[in-house]
Amino acid sequence: MLISFFGVILSNSCTQRLNRMKTLKSSLVILASVGLLFLGACSKGDQGSDANSSPTAPSVASKPASSAPSSAPMAADKMAHPQASKGGQVVESGAYHLEFVAEKEATGTHLDFYLQKGDKHEPVPNAKVSAQVQLPSGKQQTLALKYDPAGKHYTVVFPVKDAGNYPVKMNADINGEKVDGRFTFKQ
Repeated sequence: MLISFFGVILSNSCTQRLNRMKTLKSSLVILASVGLLFLGACSKGDQGSDANSSPTAPSVASKPASSAPSSAPMAADKMAHPQASKGGQVVESGAYHLEFVAEKEATGTHLDFYLQKGDKHEPVPNAKVSAQVQLPSGKQQTLALKYDPAGKHYTVVFPVKDAGNYPVKMNADINGEKVDGRFTFKQ
């Protein structure tokens, strides 16, 4: 009888230890999961910087916010729902509204770039605008855009007709203020 009494005490003691170990194990799993969630949330911030921007000039870089159905999918930026007024890809960059439209033509691809400021999207006619286009081969081509006062936008014809995706970085210098946006078009 004495042996069975000690057996019950030992089995209760072992059961309590097992329950404590299960609780500890569950707690560690929960703690690790919460830690990973916090790490994931912290890593979502803006980590990159534009290597091409000048350290002395103020630069405003951004990501595409919305696009036309025919263009590549783009990530949302600071604006809740920027509207594509010309049917192109839109980027909201600080106080500026950038819109990129690419249309195929017989001589190449016609690139239109609408540079507008403020909530009313007033055109900015006095900027120096260039496009850095990456060819499917990996080579880059830089194009200078000219302002079209009638259309209130900047324009250029891209002569290359090779099939593929073309990433484009539009650079605008507005009285020393650098504004850029990244877009894509497909041939």
